[in-house]
Amino acid sequence: MLIAGFPAGAWGTNCYVVAPAAGEECVIVDPGVDATQGVEDILAKHRLKPVAVILSHGHVDHVASVLPVCGAHDVPAWLHPADRHMLHDPAKAIGASVGSPLLAGLTVGEPDDLRELADGETLALAGLEFGVAHAPGHTKGSVTYRLPETTDIPSVFFSGDLLFAGSVGRTDLPGGDTAELYESLARVCLPLDDSTVVLSGHGPQTTIGRERATNPFLGQVAGGHGAGDDPAPRRGL
Repeated sequence: MLIAGFPAGAWGTNCYVVAPAAGEECVIVDPGVDATQGVEDILAKHRLKPVAVILSHGHVDHVASVLPVCGAHDVPAWLHPADRHMLHDPAKAIGASVGSPLLAGLTVGEPDDLRELADGETLALAGLEFGVAHAPGHTKGSVTYRLPETTDIPSVFFSGDLLFAGSVGRTDLPGGDTAELYESLARVCLPLDDSTVVLSGHGPQTTIGRERATNPFLGQVAGGHGAGDDPAPRRGL
């Protein structure tokens, strides 16, 4: 399998391109701010043909390049319906005022072919199977994607802004909910094998085993404790 990624834009949002191998079809995950050229560079380097864009949630730092990427390659995008409104009003989605310099120069809106995700479904794309899990908390429509283990590689988990190396997603933006985030961590992350590779929306690669052992938020969930009075985590946009 081929997975290439890079941090895009000022928020350093990880954009990934996933394919069975070089020279084949591929899927693009979370093309955020200023991600278009990085995506095109990976496609050219590995001779890849995009067939879809899949989005972990609707925050602008994860979706800002969905229009140009989908338009250039005439491919659909998938997003959970609870975050669909964010494509039209990215300022409100992050609690920013209209005309905020954070959003200057960005083109917003839906691609021509936007499809809605459902919890528990499997997306068969580019010869790969992405298992979808609805994981609210950072946003109401946050999802994760998991590729199953093969004889060659462990399972790969695209966690979006749910789980990071050493941290978890912030919950202080509109639609965020700390109790929901902890429930999603327990339901979606804890059952995964320790060998599962975690590719998150921001920051470095990690594994479920490493986070189970060292991440204080995941450790709290594993110990049977909920959100309690913890302050809102602050990773992600």
